[in-house]
Amino acid sequence: METRKVQRLGPSTLAMTLPAEWAREQNVEKGDEVTVRESGKGPLTVTPESAHGEDSEATIHAENFGADAVERAIVGQYVLGRRIIHVESEDALDSQHINAVYQAETQLMGLGVVEETPERITIRCSVDPEDFDLDNLLERLENTGSTMRGEAVKALAHGNADLAQRALNRERQANKIFVLCLRLIFTAFQNPTLARAVGLDDGFPLVGYRSVAKNLELTADNAEDIAEIVLETDGHSLDVEQATMRRIREFTDQVDEITAKAVEAVVTRNYDATIEARELFAEIGDREGDILADLPELENEDLLEVREVLVSLQQTAQYAMRNAEIAANLALNEQSDHTTLN
Repeated sequence: METRKVQRLGPSTLAMTLPAEWAREQNVEKGDEVTVRESGKGPLTVTPESAHGEDSEATIHAENFGADAVERAIVGQYVLGRRIIHVESEDALDSQHINAVYQAETQLMGLGVVEETPERITIRCSVDPEDFDLDNLLERLENTGSTMRGEAVKALAHGNADLAQRALNRERQANKIFVLCLRLIFTAFQNPTLARAVGLDDGFPLVGYRSVAKNLELTADNAEDIAEIVLETDGHSLDVEQATMRRIREFTDQVDEITAKAVEAVVTRNYDATIEARELFAEIGDREGDILADLPELENEDLLEVREVLVSLQQTAQYAMRNAEIAANLALNEQSDHTTLN
């Protein structure tokens, strides 16, 4: 870190020089324009104009990777905000690498193949950050996970394999939303001027949003686990009494309420909502243990299936509490009835 002296250029104008090394790295020269933006309550962010218009590109050298690694590399470059991704090989791309490209394409929102030769495939991302709002995406991700969870538990109650499969089919959409969230978070972090484009006043919440998105993705995974239990279980239902199944569904409703309240607290920066989420979580207590303790004697396999469902629900509630904690930190960084910032 270095300090700069502020100088007066006129009656109402203050100025400071830009670090020479930074200017060289950013190709900023005399006469160029830069964007100066206030970030939060004090800091200023200076961004070169060149950062706004250039399409970033990356090339993945497939001969150095297996097919799975190529797919992961494409996802990684997508998350990092690349607009153009080339997958190429010194020799002709083999069928596994080609399949990996198209497999990645189906997983990522706004990605499409625009050019293909025997040695290279070029894919382009058409996602424009200004078309999306991070708060809205978090709410969509929470809603998708909640829908999956409701369908999976309902399928379990009614022995409905088709409904469980419907929940599993939603997992791909949940993953698309999650990875898109990561892309917007990374690009807004790299270019602070994009923070406002994705619905944020400044870049401060981005680290918290990354954790919230991951927690919501994990809750969708929990719902997926329950749906898979439905498909793998004899009769596609648990070997428990109706009263027990009713308690599991009530537990699910309580978990849904906590997850929704936690995300509401994140996007509204509402500290009172974080308190409500904590109170809802406290009401649950050790619901998993309570239900298991009241079960009659079961075969080990049946007992394990019940426990796996309850563990998934309890974990989902815990992920929601992590989101409520992040929401509390975000809320306390803003002026409110709870906090005065000087």
